[in-house]
Amino acid sequence: MSDPIKHECGIALIRLLKPLEFYQQKYGSWMYGMNKMYLLMEKQHNRGHDGAGVVSVKFDVEPGKRFLHRYRSTAKDPIRDVFSQINADLEPFHRQNPNEFLDASWAKDNLPFAGEVYLGHLRYGTFGGNNIENVHPVLRENNWKTRNLALAGNFNLTNVSEVFNKLVEIGQFPKDYSDTVTILENIGHFLDEENENLVSRFKQKGYTKKDITPLIAQSLDIQKILKDSSKKWDGGYAIAGIFGHGDSFVMRDPAGIRPAYYYCNDEVAVIASERPVIQTVFNIRFTDIKEVKPGHAVIIKRDGRITEQQVLEPLPRKSCSFERIYFSRGSDREIYQERKQLGALLAPQILKSVANDIEHTVFSFIPNTAESAFYGMVKSIDNEVKRIQKKQILELGGKLTEEKLEKILSLNTRIDKVAIKDIKLRTFISQENDRNDLAAHVYDVTYGIVENGVDNLVIIDDSIVRGTTLKTSILKILDRLHPKKIVIVSSAPQIRYPDCYGIDMANLSDFVAFRAAIELLIENGMEALITEVYNMAKVQQNFPKTEIVNYVKKIYEPFTDEQISNKIRDLLKPTEMDAEFEIIYQTVDNLHLACPNDTGDWYFTGNYPTPGGNKVVNTAYINYIENKSGRAY
Repeated sequence: MSDPIKHECGIALIRLLKPLEFYQQKYGSWMYGMNKMYLLMEKQHNRGHDGAGVVSVKFDVEPGKRFLHRYRSTAKDPIRDVFSQINADLEPFHRQNPNEFLDASWAKDNLPFAGEVYLGHLRYGTFGGNNIENVHPVLRENNWKTRNLALAGNFNLTNVSEVFNKLVEIGQFPKDYSDTVTILENIGHFLDEENENLVSRFKQKGYTKKDITPLIAQSLDIQKILKDSSKKWDGGYAIAGIFGHGDSFVMRDPAGIRPAYYYCNDEVAVIASERPVIQTVFNIRFTDIKEVKPGHAVIIKRDGRITEQQVLEPLPRKSCSFERIYFSRGSDREIYQERKQLGALLAPQILKSVANDIEHTVFSFIPNTAESAFYGMVKSIDNEVKRIQKKQILELGGKLTEEKLEKILSLNTRIDKVAIKDIKLRTFISQENDRNDLAAHVYDVTYGIVENGVDNLVIIDDSIVRGTTLKTSILKILDRLHPKKIVIVSSAPQIRYPDCYGIDMANLSDFVAFRAAIELLIENGMEALITEVYNMAKVQQNFPKTEIVNYVKKIYEPFTDEQISNKIRDLLKPTEMDAEFEIIYQTVDNLHLACPNDTGDWYFTGNYPTPGGNKVVNTAYINYIENKSGRAY
C-alpha cells in the first residue's frame, strides 16, 4: 500500500498446560512461554508499531505476593523495549543467584513473569492518542483474584456511546470514553455480578468466606460473562483476556470481521491474530491450526480444560478482505495464493491498456506488500506470451525457420525492480513547495531499463486509498524514466466507504474515489444529488441503527467503475507529467473470486456487516458536508 494507513492490532495468548519444571527439562528453560510470546509478537510486528504490552499471570501464589505482572511501551521499537524491561527485572536475579535462576520452582516463587499464562498485544492506534494508557493489555485489579481481569484486543465498536451510557445507567463512572475502557468495564461489571452470585450461592450452602474463593475460581461461567457483556456490542473484534485466578479466553465477533486462530496440544494452548505465526513459532502444520468461529470464544479454564463455545448467534460470515489483500502476513498459505490470484485476474485489463504490446512493456510493483500480486500478474502475462508464441508457430507451419523461431521465442514478460523506497523523510520546517520536492524523492528509480517514449510501464500496488503518495512522489519519479505510458494497477477495488471496525479509514474526503465521484457529479450538473443525500442522511441521524440505510451509495450510482477510475486518474496526474497515464482497479467480483471465504467488502461496496456500519457511513457523509473533522463513531 503506497498510502500507509494504520490498521488492525495484533493479539497473542499462551497458556502453559504443564508445570514450569516440565519446560525446563524438555526445552532447557522455564522461560519457554515468555520466549514463545516474544516470537509471536515479533512475527506479528506488521500489526502494530504504536505500542506493545505483555501481561503474565502466575498460579498458586501465596497471599502478599504478586501474581500479575505487566509491561507496556510506546517506544520506537515497543516490542524490544517491553522485553528489555522484563530482562532488566530478571538480570539482577540471574547475576546474584545464577544456580537458583535456572531452577523452575525457585523462579516461580521469586521472579516476575515466571507465570503460566501470557497475553501480548501490538497496537496500531486508530483512535485515541499514542500514550501509554491506550496500550494493551489493560487491567481491572481487585484483591479478589477472580475479579481481576487483563484484557487485550483487536477491536472497534461502532456504538461506544450506547454501551458507555448503559454503564453509567447502572451506576458506573468509567475513567475514560473509549472502546477499550468501555469493553473492559462492561466485562468487569458482569464479572462482578457472576462473583456476587456465586458468593451468595456458596454462602447459602454453608461455606466459609475463605473456602468460597477457590470454589468461585472453579465455577466461574466465562461463557455467560462474555455473552452478557457483548450482547449490545456492534463492531468487529477479537478480544483476549486473562482472569486473575487463571481462566483465559479469546472471543470473536459474530460476523468474523477480525481474525483469530488457535492451536493446542497437551503442553500448550496458543492464540494469535495470524495463522502463519503460530505455524512458525511452534513448528506445526497448517492443518493443526483452527480458526476461532465467528460468535464463539475459546475458553481455557484454570484446570487446563479447553473448549470453544458459542457466545453470540453467528451472523453471515463477513471476515475482512483487506486482511487477505494487505494486512496479514503473506506467508499464510491461503493468503499467498489469493494475492497471486488477485494479480492474475487483472491481466486482461492490463493487456488491453497496453494494446497487447507485451514486447514494449515493463512490469514491476510498489510497495513490497504488492509482490505476491505481482507474481500472479506476471504468471498470467507469461501464459499470454506462450499463447501468442504457440499461435505464431502453428501459423508458420512448414515455413518455420530457425531464425523465425528464435524471433518468436525472444518475446518474454519484461520484469524489473523499477522503484526503490530510498529514505524515510523527517519532518522539516519548510515551505509547501520544499516539502513537495522532498516527498518526490521518497522513491528512487532504476534508470536505463525503459526505452524513452517507446516502452509502457505497468506498476502494481495492493491498494490506492488517498492517492497522495502516487501524486506527490511515485508518478513524478516514474515519469523521469520517460515511458510512453504509465499504468498503475490496484489489486484491490476502489475504496469508497469508511471503515469502522479497526482500519484507520474514517473520513470520506480522504478517499480519492469519493472525491472523484463528487467531481463527476459537479461536472455533470448533478450537484443536487450531493445535497439530497445529505438531507436523507440527516433525517435518519437519530434513527435506531437497525433502521438506517446507507444513502451514500447514491453518490456513486450514476457512474461506472471505469468513469470513476478515469476521474481518479485526472485527480492524481501531476501537471508536469509527460507520459500517458491510466489507473486500473480490481473489480469486486474478481476480489470475491480470489478470496471466496473472506467476503467482507464494506469499504468497497458499502455493504456493512453490522447495523452500526450504516450509521457510521451516514455520519461520515454529514461530517463531510458540514466540514467537521474526526471519526464518525
